[in-house]
This record gives sequence, structure tokens and C-alpha cells, in this order.
Amino acid sequence: MKKYFLFLFLSASVLHLSARNLQPGFDGNEFRKMLSVSAYQVDTPWVNKWMPYPVGYDLIYRSPVSGMDNRWDLWKSKDSVCVISVRGTIGTTPSWTENFYSGMIRAKGKLNMGNGKFFEYKLAEDSNACVHIGWTVGLANLAPEIIEKINEQYKLGIKNFILMGHSQGGAIIDLLTSYLHYEKGKSIPADIVFKTYASGVPKVGNQAYAYDFDFITRGGWAFRIVSSADWVPEVPFSIQAMDDIEKGNPFENINLLIGGAKWPVKFLAKHVIRKMNRSVKRSRKQFVKYLGKDCGKFVCKNIPGFPKQDFVASLNYMTCGIPIIFQADAAYHKLYPDDPKSIFRHHGFTQYLYLLNQYYPVI
Repeated sequence: MKKYFLFLFLSASVLHLSARNLQPGFDGNEFRKMLSVSAYQVDTPWVNKWMPYPVGYDLIYRSPVSGMDNRWDLWKSKDSVCVISVRGTIGTTPSWTENFYSGMIRAKGKLNMGNGKFFEYKLAEDSNACVHIGWTVGLANLAPEIIEKINEQYKLGIKNFILMGHSQGGAIIDLLTSYLHYEKGKSIPADIVFKTYASGVPKVGNQAYAYDFDFITRGGWAFRIVSSADWVPEVPFSIQAMDDIEKGNPFENINLLIGGAKWPVKFLAKHVIRKMNRSVKRSRKQFVKYLGKDCGKFVCKNIPGFPKQDFVASLNYMTCGIPIIFQADAAYHKLYPDDPKSIFRHHGFTQYLYLLNQYYPVI
């Protein structure tokens, strides 16, 4: 009996010594593995079959496809770090619809998923924070099972998780980062450590959301890795009206802004400012209509019973995460020249791996 307990003690000690604790800060070698993990979502159209396999990691779970053709993988390293990898856009109508479904909703609330199903979420503390509805729907379809698997691994002694996504996968990963942060001490243990890598990632929320994301991941725990040649990080369309600016700004009261001006100048200034603001608001209204309400009709075809959603009158999309910029220089463009027939010419894993190796060589 004593020998048995001694064996358990030694086994636990070895496991503890072999476990790796995640460190803050961008790690080129670590991200290289994550890029490979993401690329091995094998049916993503732009995967290059020559991407290196993430040596030291094993795929231990692949989720079923759900919602708008969303899927995620769970990988595990030899030194006890788990990776949650969310698949990016694939070549199907539902997957693309999720991207275009870009009306904004509050970052805290209950999302009506139809047929009596609701997804209660908190993605930011600020009541002014708003997020992309399409990718929030993607999160809603994946999050419950992800929570379940995190808790399973925690029971096995795993407390370190890397969250990885490319493109649409990166957008959902950013939202997942926020969701898991606010679930700590509730549906998941409070002492779990998460580190986020989102590459080729589009914008997922407004300025208030971006501030919250950067605050909760402060200290080097979440990164936005983008190529300067890649157009995807520039979308969705951002429209900033005067009411998107934080309270206390001079545009709230035009009289205070131009109070000292003489009558002709004052009258003209008021006219110009109001006209500009009306123009922006009209544009915003059209974008919300087509990319929110109208696009939602297509979502209903994939999620039975999905009802009309209430959108916020805002499209002030901003980036979040510590920026890691891969500058595409002349040598890069010679190797990967622009190709009007290939809209993802500079968005692929191979291109990102090339730039990663240029700026963060293998050590």
C-alpha cells in the first residue's frame, strides 16, 4: 500500500514538473505552432498542405459543425497546455453570411437563438460596448461545449489554455476571450490562464468593447497579428458618428463648440456640422439595414426559429489586442504578387508563416 501511494506521489510530481505555465508576451515560436494548429482545420479553403505539423501537440477533440458552419478543435501539448482553435471562414453560404451579418448588439445581454433557446453572455463591463452579431452567434453555438471541455481538462490538472483563431476564427476567439474572462469563478474555475493569438483578424466591436478587451488582457495576454498586405483586418466597415464619441465631447453641444464665433460664422458652422452628422447617420442606417436586418433573413435558413434581432444604432468598429504587425516589403510582394483573381492572396497561412519567419526567425 505504501508503495502504491509513493507511486501516485511520484507520478503527480513528475506531471507537475512537466507542466508548462504560459508566459505573457508575444512568442514567435509559440505563435508558429499556433499558426500550424489553426491551419490543420483541414477543410479551410486556403490551407497549404505544406504547413508544418505542430510538433509537440496532439489533436484530442474536434467538435461537430454547428450554427453557421462553425467548428473548433482542442489540441494538447506534451507539457500540458491545451489549445482551443476556432475554424475560420469556409467556402459555404452560411459561413460567409456570418461575416456579413455585421449589425451591432450590446456586449452584455441575452441573445435569442430561436425555438426557445437563449445565450446569456457578458463580453464587456461597459454598457456602451457593442459587438458584431454574426460572430456572437458563432460564439453562442460553440461556447457551451468549449466550457464543458475546459472543465474536463481542468479536472485532469490543466490550467493553461491558448486561444487561437485566424480570420473569422480570430474574430470568434476574441469574443471567446472576453466571454471566458467574465465566466471565471462562475462556469469555469477562476485560476485558469488564457493567452490569445488572433491572426488576420477583423474588427469585432466598437471602441468601448476594444477598451474593455485590452484592459482585461493587459500585461501581454492577447495579440492581434496582421499583415500589412491583408485587407481582412480592415473590415467590417467602420462608421463613426458624433454620438459614438465618449460623453463630454464638444459635439454634444454645438453652441459650446462655436459659442465665441460671430453670427454669420456661427450659423454656417452649425449648418455644416449638422449636415455632416446627418449624412453619416443616414449611411449608418443603411448599413445596419442591409448588413443587419436583411442579412438576418439568411441566418434564419440555417438556425431554425432564429428571430429578428434588435440592433444598436452604431457601426463604430475598432481593432483590439496588442498589435503585432508583419510589414509586407518588396521581397514579400515579389514572392507573392497581387492577384485580382485571388482575394485571399495575402490572407493565407503560408503568407503569414513567411512573414513570421522573416521577423521572428525560428530559435
